[in-house]
Amino acid sequence: MINVALVDDQQLVRQGIAGLLSLSDDISIIWQAENGEHAQEMLASEMIPDVLLLDIRMPKVNGIELVKILRSQGSTLPILMLTTFDDSELFMQSLQAGANGFLLKDVSLEKLVNAVKTLADGGFVAEPVVIKQLNQGLNDAPMIDNLTEKEQQILKLVAGGFSNKEIARSIFLAEGTVKNHVSTILSKLNTRDRTRAVLIALNQGLI
Repeated sequence: MINVALVDDQQLVRQGIAGLLSLSDDISIIWQAENGEHAQEMLASEMIPDVLLLDIRMPKVNGIELVKILRSQGSTLPILMLTTFDDSELFMQSLQAGANGFLLKDVSLEKLVNAVKTLADGGFVAEPVVIKQLNQGLNDAPMIDNLTEKEQQILKLVAGGFSNKEIARSIFLAEGTVKNHVSTILSKLNTRDRTRAVLIALNQGLI
């Protein structure tokens, strides 16, 4: 069973998504919150979910701000951003903050359930229409085939929002070694930006 927490300021939308997800035998909604501030309180006092579903635009503390806060605290909780806006800039901000996925709220139940399962398994999910926008200008990017198997493994973890320290711990390498690998990855992909490296990986089907 995958325990899911849901954060959205619109009660009807929140309850609707929760109701749909509850139809899956594999998912349990363990709590709901109305904004990022409320979610922080719930995370401190309630059960930690396996996957956190976040609306982006919310009062007090919005979804992207909450992701930044959680990542700054060292949390590796898989986070799926849900929005009504097919805005590539919001997707970029979500990626940079450390989110593990980005979907529009009008997705089918099957797609949403599969996304939750993918994140729970350590994967990454992105809305195709947004990826298409972001992929403009990436067609001439260096191929990820240039990366070694270890570098591709590390790039997948980077896409999951993991820090060098967390990556080192998960694959049993020294943090300095991981840092060197990341530098090599960025160099091979001709970018200084971890987010752009993730986009290249998405564009070329690594993730």
